[in-house]
Amino acid sequence: MSASLPRLSLPLSPEAARALKLGDVVLLDGDAVATVGMPTQKRMVAELEASRELPLPLRGGSFFHMGVSYEEGDAGPGPLHYVNPTTSSRFDHLMPTLIRTLQLTATGGKGGLGRESVEAMREAGCVYFSFVGGASALLSQGVQSVADCAWTDLIMQFRLNRIRLDGFGPVIVAIDAHGNSIYERLMTSARERMPEILQSLRTAPDETERPR
Repeated sequence: MSASLPRLSLPLSPEAARALKLGDVVLLDGDAVATVGMPTQKRMVAELEASRELPLPLRGGSFFHMGVSYEEGDAGPGPLHYVNPTTSSRFDHLMPTLIRTLQLTATGGKGGLGRESVEAMREAGCVYFSFVGGASALLSQGVQSVADCAWTDLIMQFRLNRIRLDGFGPVIVAIDAHGNSIYERLMTSARERMPEILQSLRTAPDETERPR
């Protein structure tokens, strides 16, 4: 199945990001920067607010909420051990600044982002790719190498790690570049159905009161 999916080359242009539709399932090639570190992203925001460039090029690029583990070599990152996505909402208060300042065209992780981040994505021409949780082995197969890393004073998963992708995924366009979010639609649907669900629970027969 994966072999027949469309493949996208990162970094995307804003036009390519805006052409993607909510629910599209794709594979990713090219380069992205990944980290799971809260201190890392706070440092990123601080550097950008001080008008300093980040140590890895990320303007117009792809930024993923994902841990990366690899062999450490004298000349830089060695062979990959694995990648493992984390929950994006942890960084929701930082992402609007990162998206707008860096003009990101793709981000991704697990669980989506909130409305302020979605609005920043709409302005920048950026999509959010949803990664399957618990599928580290599958996702790791789509990482060709760890091309570079920065901020080596941090633990490996907290560093800025530039990964080279080759058929990474499958991933889902869960937030598009037009302000639409699968997560918001699910929440709206759940709220609309809640009265019906509660009513069905109230009127359901009590199994504990049935005669034996």
